[in-house]
Amino acid sequence: MRRVFTYHIKEHEDITVAELLRGQGFSRHILTRVRKAEGGILVNGQRVWLSTRLRIGDVLTVTLTEEASSEHIVPVELPLDIIYEDEDLLVINKAADMPIHPSIHNYENTLANGLAWYFAERGEKFVYRCINRLDRDTTGLLIVARHGLSGAILSEQVKQRAIHREYLAIAEGEVPQQGVIDAPIARKGDSVIERCVDFARGERAVTHYRRIAYKNGYSLVSLRLETGRTHQIRVHMKYLGHPLIGDYLYHPKLDRIDHQALHSYRLEFIHPITQEAMCFTQAPPWDFDEIADA
Repeated sequence: MRRVFTYHIKEHEDITVAELLRGQGFSRHILTRVRKAEGGILVNGQRVWLSTRLRIGDVLTVTLTEEASSEHIVPVELPLDIIYEDEDLLVINKAADMPIHPSIHNYENTLANGLAWYFAERGEKFVYRCINRLDRDTTGLLIVARHGLSGAILSEQVKQRAIHREYLAIAEGEVPQQGVIDAPIARKGDSVIERCVDFARGERAVTHYRRIAYKNGYSLVSLRLETGRTHQIRVHMKYLGHPLIGDYLYHPKLDRIDHQALHSYRLEFIHPITQEAMCFTQAPPWDFDEIADA
């Protein structure tokens, strides 16, 4: 991977190369890497120090390279639904039954494996950086950063709650018209996977919900996360008394759908490099409609 960033100095601010780049989101780690690389940091085509002061009319060029792909991720040809791609990031519509990362018993069937294949076929090095993670059986939109700088900036947006996500879900019963679930979530007992609402041990978790429709004993619900705890929507909807259908862990009733009916529908964020406002929507998979029409 090779990504070149160019900055034209138009105003005199008595600023150093390091100060300008830190303002653009370059971490200390990334600055160290580009400083050591041949041709990593140039002003007007000449190699300079990070402490070099910039003047009006200067052209600062930074070249960020990655010479190796992620270790331990086997490239595997898998179907990918890439909604958007540029030099800095991808937005992907993830299918059900696709883990995000390799793990025990999931070495070659993950989104990471599919992307490793995708970039290997193009002859590009690729380090896997998934920004907003989805459970294995949750479908819909997520962001993958293509290099360290976009990854660092997007990760900071996650921390600052500046990446706005809206989910669609199908829940059992008639969900109230709208509301907020403010209930802390903790690991359940000794389980590695399962979570529960626990007011004594849990971390604060807040979910905003709105019922869109009710039909045939099921509610179509829009959900917005204020926090991002593991299984947050699934746990909160069970706590509300309206678990998601098809959720093998929290509501194992799989006669209508073979995965939890949860879909990452809308994604809004600021592009980490261009600062452009980005907004994507993706309709839920066909099985949502089948349930609604049954």
